[in-house]
Amino acid sequence: MYGLNATHDPALKSWVAGTHHPGTDFPIQNLPFGVVRRRGSSEPWRGAVAIGGQALDLAALHALRLVRGTPGDALEACADETLNRFMALGQAAWSSLREVLSGLLRAGAPQAAILQQALLSQSEIEFSLPARIGDFTDFYSSLHHATTVGRLFRPDNPLLPNYKWVPIAYHGRASSIGISGQSFARPAGQVLPAGAARPELMATRRLDYELELGILVGTGNAPGIAVSVDRAEEHVFGVCLLNDWSARDIQAWEYQPLGPFLAKNFATTLSPWVVTLEALEPFRVPWSREAADPQPLPYLDAREMRSRGAIDIQLEAYILTERMRATGAAPQRLSHSSFQSAYWSIAQMLAHHTINGCNLQTGDLIGSGTQSGPQAGQGGSLLELSAGGKQALPLTTGETRTFVADGDTISFRGWCEKSGYARIGLGEVAATVLPARQNAK
Repeated sequence: MYGLNATHDPALKSWVAGTHHPGTDFPIQNLPFGVVRRRGSSEPWRGAVAIGGQALDLAALHALRLVRGTPGDALEACADETLNRFMALGQAAWSSLREVLSGLLRAGAPQAAILQQALLSQSEIEFSLPARIGDFTDFYSSLHHATTVGRLFRPDNPLLPNYKWVPIAYHGRASSIGISGQSFARPAGQVLPAGAARPELMATRRLDYELELGILVGTGNAPGIAVSVDRAEEHVFGVCLLNDWSARDIQAWEYQPLGPFLAKNFATTLSPWVVTLEALEPFRVPWSREAADPQPLPYLDAREMRSRGAIDIQLEAYILTERMRATGAAPQRLSHSSFQSAYWSIAQMLAHHTINGCNLQTGDLIGSGTQSGPQAGQGGSLLELSAGGKQALPLTTGETRTFVADGDTISFRGWCEKSGYARIGLGEVAATVLPARQNAK
């Protein structure tokens, strides 16, 4: 794990305008990475770093030849159309470039005038996926989510006996992962209507979102070589927001015995900026397990992970309906939870993923699973908030929702906040549901 250093100093200010107000997601203490180009252009995609409402074009910075040595090599890799080559360089390269960027962007930096030409307004850019994603694994790390959903189907035995022993996951589909701003048609699949004896092919009527954290693998591991839990975070480049869309009625019919398939592989949406674990260092908290619960097997346990292996990342879900959009209403918040309450840590997810010899690769995406809290209104999905579709949620426009309707935009926000440190935001991820295609109704 990283330690605190000069880049975390809450007194740091930037010469870039708009970075100092308390609610900003991207102060100089953050510096998340993404892949951008000017909106509507045919320019090459290239790496960038968010600073306030601007993005520092890393290809343009590289062309200025201001950065040399190890940070210079890392900067050159950021000029690619994805961040994979940079991510593969490892923790020392990520940290050294972040330190240099912090210095270049600080108030009083002598390079400020020349660096102005490398800034792009975030209002004028578009985003690509930050990495070429080879594989996607989605975990089930929230005990509160697993218990609430389990109670809907097994009221007397909501949590399956393996949950508190093993970090459960399934392999998702990388080809349908998109960047924030995407829209997609309502998916179709086989559904068994209530009381019916045979299934029908139909568009899902129970489309749902899942409020998750995305974890991007930086450096991989060789086949057959497990990653130890105490070294696992060395392999993590950073985190982002993730919406793993789900068709609950399709899922209910198809998931036994092998788990989700068409219910999950039609769309997954990522936020564009990847916040490094180093930027999140001030917000680490102890990872704990109730004394009455089974304690992790040795390969999932480590002293440092217990002392500071969790991260207090606040997460919110919002809805913007067509009626809200037409009347100029703001999105309505649906829920608020924290990644701090995850039952399994990031390190445990990676360690378990590789214990059988599975090789992770640069750019692999790991989903945390839906993040829900213990209280009412903290469910990370509509399945939980609507009690399985039985209790409609009232909206400010007089509408109600049990599941996502056509035209709805679902967005997530995430941030860390703590007295004595700068607020670090993850930005926003948003996607809009379009009507089903004609042959899927």
